[in-house]
Amino acid sequence: MKKKVKIPQHIAIIMDGNGRWAKKRNLPRVFGHKEGAKSVREITKNCAKIGVKYLTLYAFSTENWKRPENEIKFLMGLLKNYLDKEKKILIKNNIRLKVIGNKTKLPLEIIKKIKEIERITKNNTLLTLILALNYGARDEILNAVKNIAKDIKRNKIEGNKITENLFEKYLYTKDVPDPDLLIRTSGEMRISNFLLWQIAYTEIYVTKTLWPDFRKKELLKAIYDFNKRERRFGGI
Repeated sequence: MKKKVKIPQHIAIIMDGNGRWAKKRNLPRVFGHKEGAKSVREITKNCAKIGVKYLTLYAFSTENWKRPENEIKFLMGLLKNYLDKEKKILIKNNIRLKVIGNKTKLPLEIIKKIKEIERITKNNTLLTLILALNYGARDEILNAVKNIAKDIKRNKIEGNKITENLFEKYLYTKDVPDPDLLIRTSGEMRISNFLLWQIAYTEIYVTKTLWPDFRKKELLKAIYDFNKRERRFGGI
C-alpha cells in the first residue's frame, strides 16, 4: 500500500535567482523578475490545490533597498500590477492575503492596495498567502522588543512574565503557525534574514533551480523530500 504524502501546513520560500535566470539568457534583470512573478502565481495556485494552508513568500527584504534605483522602481511597479491582477483571483479562489514587514516604507499607492485586499480577503479560508515586503527578521525581532518595552512602561505586561508565547504575539506572524518547510531556490546556503525566530525547527530544502523555473514539479520534489524527514523538535 502506497504511503500517504503528508502536506506541510505552512511552506515558506526564499525566492532567489531571478537575476541569474535573466543573465543566463543575456536578458536584463527585469525579465527575470517578470518570469518570477509567473512562478508566484503557479506556486500559490498549486499550494491551494494540494492543501497547504499557509504560504509565505520572501518578496522584498529590508536589504533590497540597496539595489539600483531603476530596479527598485520596476519591482514596485511589478508588485502594483500583481496586486491589481490578483485581487479577483484571490477572492474567487478563497485565498486570504496577508503582508508582513514594515509596510510604512512602501509607496503609498501600494500600501492602500494591500490594505484593501487584506480587508476584502480576511475571511477567506482555503489558503493564506503571506507576502514578506520590506521584511527583515532582525528588524521584526527588534520591533517586537521595542513594543514589549513600551507595554511594560504602560503597565500592560510584567517584564518577569515574558514567555515565548507572549513574545510571538508581538511578531508580524502572530496569528500564523511556524513554517514546516522552508524552500530556498538557486542553491544558496543561507537564510538571508528571513523568519529567524519562526524557523527554529523548520525543515530546510535547498534546490539549485532558479526561482523563475520553480513550478509545480519542483514544489512536489520539495514536499516529497519533506516526507522523508523525521521531525523530533529536539526530542528523541
